[in-house]
Amino acid sequence: MRSRFLLPLLFLPAVLGAQTEGDVFDLARQQSALSVKDQKAVAPGLDPKRIINASSSFLKEREPEMSAEEYALYEKMVGMLSSNPSFALKLLENMLKEGEKPSPAFQFILGNAYYATSDFAKTEAAYKAAVERYPTFLRAWNNLGVLYYSTSRFGDAVAAFSRSVALGDREPITYGLLGYSLEKEGNVVAAEVAYMQALSGDPGNADWQEGLLRLCLQSRQLGRAEAIGRTLIKTHPAEGRYWLMLANVLLTDNRKQEALVVLELAAGTGVANPDELILLGDLYAEQGLSAEALAVYTKLLKPVPETGEQKLLRLAQVLVAAGRYAEAENVLKALPANLSPAGRTARLMVQARLDSEAKRWADARRDLETVLADEPMSGAALLALGTVHVGAGDDTRAALAFESATRVPDAAYRASLELANLELRNHHYARTVEHLRKALSLERSPAIEDYLDRVKSLAADEPTPQP
Repeated sequence: MRSRFLLPLLFLPAVLGAQTEGDVFDLARQQSALSVKDQKAVAPGLDPKRIINASSSFLKEREPEMSAEEYALYEKMVGMLSSNPSFALKLLENMLKEGEKPSPAFQFILGNAYYATSDFAKTEAAYKAAVERYPTFLRAWNNLGVLYYSTSRFGDAVAAFSRSVALGDREPITYGLLGYSLEKEGNVVAAEVAYMQALSGDPGNADWQEGLLRLCLQSRQLGRAEAIGRTLIKTHPAEGRYWLMLANVLLTDNRKQEALVVLELAAGTGVANPDELILLGDLYAEQGLSAEALAVYTKLLKPVPETGEQKLLRLAQVLVAAGRYAEAENVLKALPANLSPAGRTARLMVQARLDSEAKRWADARRDLETVLADEPMSGAALLALGTVHVGAGDDTRAALAFESATRVPDAAYRASLELANLELRNHHYARTVEHLRKALSLERSPAIEDYLDRVKSLAADEPTPQP
């Protein structure tokens, strides 16, 4: 009766498939799915202080006038706003008479001076006082928007820039900053309209093109996004992030080979930054081009050591999981001598796996014991050590390692199954039942339930141990 079930039961790990057999080296189980890198909104490349300073000349027909006394002082200190703002501010503040309100125009210039000295609370108060007394003061609204934009108060910036536009401001930069602020607030439709308005007056502005590209990518207008991306690369070929943006558009459209070509061109011309190199290396790895991925990830070690280290270790884990051991060895050799603590642990785990595959049991045990000296409750290392002892034919030490792993939540399920296998191989069916029940209490599996039913039949025929 026993022989009818014995052979199938001895193949317990095989039928479990991916659910159990790779937990020891879980980081190397599968290559992570390639994902499109999020295109974060990059702030437009402009200087808010320049905008504020440039607004210091009045439009007499459209804006409030100063008193004669204010204007006389204004003419003396207007040039100081950019060259010596602190001194200019003192002159302006000294002119304020107690109990007397300055004109809205003077408050506007005072706000500019406060902005130049980075006193943003007083800047806001001055601009708001100007527009409260002169609601159609266009440039005061515009500067208030710039203040809010430069301090990341994008909701307030939207309100101020919108008011400026309603009063007749048609400057591309106003529309562009309004578009960016709307984008940051999540108002995609209005942001697209604002960017289009900005580009109608300044069609070559890369900031507004980039903003529109982000919105097109977000709304999956991939044809428009690709056209904008290619234009940006043509007009700004040395800007690495534009190559990355185009590659992400192509990846979103599932055109991986074309994205690969774009990134290879960026790397070949020397304009690729770490972000572009990371995506290029990931594409190579996904395509199974390990030598090319190795070359890219090794290049990353200099500008971003931690990222380069992580990518190389990930590549090694993927190669080991795929059974490409010689290539994995080459990746480990490319790692720097000084690794981070996490990198050192990952390297030892991969090396232990390689040693196990080559049946170098003593070397594998040494690697894993080094990991456990630093992390005594590493479930992955305990499971791997138990597997090494099984390979070396030492079931007693294997059982001890697996028992320790059952005390680690993430490893307890797999450890219980490994203990069940050990007991099954030694024909201890009652103990096998105990371990299978423990595994099922942690995670339900129809396959394990089926095996448990079969082992119960064997356990019923097992002689009762004599005291």
